[in-house]
Amino acid sequence: MGSFGSARGGRGTGRPVRGIALDIGSSRTRAWAPGAGVFADVPSGPVLRGRVTDADSQLRLLRRLTAAAPGGEGHDTVVMLTHPVLAGREEREAVKRVVDGLGAVRVFAVDSARAAAAYAAPSGEGPLLVVDLGAQLTEVTLVVDGLVVDARLAEVGLDDLPEPGDAQDSASAPDPVAGTAADLVSDLWRRDRTGAVRGALRRGVLVTGGGALRLDVTGRLAHLLRARLRLANDPSTSVVRGAGLMLASALRHPAASPARG
Repeated sequence: MGSFGSARGGRGTGRPVRGIALDIGSSRTRAWAPGAGVFADVPSGPVLRGRVTDADSQLRLLRRLTAAAPGGEGHDTVVMLTHPVLAGREEREAVKRVVDGLGAVRVFAVDSARAAAAYAAPSGEGPLLVVDLGAQLTEVTLVVDGLVVDARLAEVGLDDLPEPGDAQDSASAPDPVAGTAADLVSDLWRRDRTGAVRGALRRGVLVTGGGALRLDVTGRLAHLLRARLRLANDPSTSVVRGAGLMLASALRHPAASPARG
């Protein structure tokens, strides 16, 4: 977990603090707050393949969400923001420009794979493969001891599947997503020299994102990987829920510096 810094740059103002976890997806933006859980699940502003393409529109959306969060006026706000595992400098800068407009006293950033693992996987169980099947991205991440060891990303997602009921393409509908995810796992395996990927496959692959709710996609993926899939509880919100758990921990220990990874 790292930090984007802060719009006002400080901690310890003495005012009450409220926390908000935000997950900006290509299709949906979700918000979580302590005591309320997931309190918003709304269409995202202009986001394309994980990249914020209209910072002003997204900022207006996030301002509405933070205003609706429990805590009300007179509270300093601490934000936990998720991002794609392999988000590059351009993507991070675009998100930072949005976040800077929220006026939060502290903004933490965590990748989506570790957030999902924090929510859906017991700690200390060994290497974990996280497959996030999103609307416009497919991500595969190897997490060991809470750290990202390796990851792959493809700009393919559920939006690239044929519409349900399209008889002409129904037989091949899962392939663009399931096939891509399986290829990404295979590439991780080929480059792994520690046996961590093999161990993670034996334990079962954690599948998150909206694609985890598509039985055709998950069935095909399990067949291609020849591995057991572990579907996160409420997989479409597992990332923001995991970010919320990390946020709650940060709020309980405000003096602790976030670990970077």
